[in-house]
Amino acid sequence: MTVRELTTTLSTALQAIYPEAEATAIAGIVTEHLLQVSPLQRRMRAAELVPAPVLAQLPDVQQRLLWHEPVQYVLGVAHFAGLELEVTPATLIPRPETEELVQLIIGENKGQAGLTLLDVGTGSGCIPLALSLALQPALAVGVDISAAALTVARRNARRYECAIEFEQVDILTQEPRRIAPASLAVLVSNPPYVLEQERPLMRRNVLDYEPATALFVPDHDPLLFYRRIGQLGRKYLRPGGRLYFEINEQYAAEMVALLLQLGYQEVMPRPDMFGKDRLLRAAQPA
Repeated sequence: MTVRELTTTLSTALQAIYPEAEATAIAGIVTEHLLQVSPLQRRMRAAELVPAPVLAQLPDVQQRLLWHEPVQYVLGVAHFAGLELEVTPATLIPRPETEELVQLIIGENKGQAGLTLLDVGTGSGCIPLALSLALQPALAVGVDISAAALTVARRNARRYECAIEFEQVDILTQEPRRIAPASLAVLVSNPPYVLEQERPLMRRNVLDYEPATALFVPDHDPLLFYRRIGQLGRKYLRPGGRLYFEINEQYAAEMVALLLQLGYQEVMPRPDMFGKDRLLRAAQPA
């Protein structure tokens, strides 16, 4: 079987559960990972024969994908902000809008010396890792309720030689131990914001595999995590420090009102690449 035939065969099989374009994209990702090549190299080597050890992995990979398991979990890696990160079912798969949030933070904080930053709900550690490599902070801390997620985050940080400190914290009832009051330059979070009532609208590859604790929030209190993190930000952000959130776009107006009520200034929702208000930033009064 050639490289082209491998990609085409897998894509055809996946079209049983995915649209053709998505199936083709997943097949390309799998082929590139198994052969350890770039997209361009895959196309240039399309007529080459696939090594037998690689072909031997295909049936298991294909079956897992047909069970709706996300390709990132099947392969054990996700790409984020130019990084290749380990992911497992204990960690949320990083999304493009989260990468946009990171780019917003970098753009507003580049060149500042001695930054201290905190990521709440760190999962795979993708946010503090990308920020640490770009901003070189004096202290970067990631907290999460899941010990299993923190194990993955620590491995990712070691791979990129980033001295990020990770803590197991239930942010609704506890506070980070490594952060001093009025010291943070950046507080960032992509907390749970999907309503329980939205479960029927979600795809199986999310519902059946990704951690529910990182996704869902009670219908009766959709701003639960934002309120708590916003309150902690008033304590831990330094004067002029900034709070950054990824949000549910249907609650953008409510989020602005909440942060203004908590005493923040410069509260600004930002559109993502699709024009939806999925990002939000605010500033601690100077």
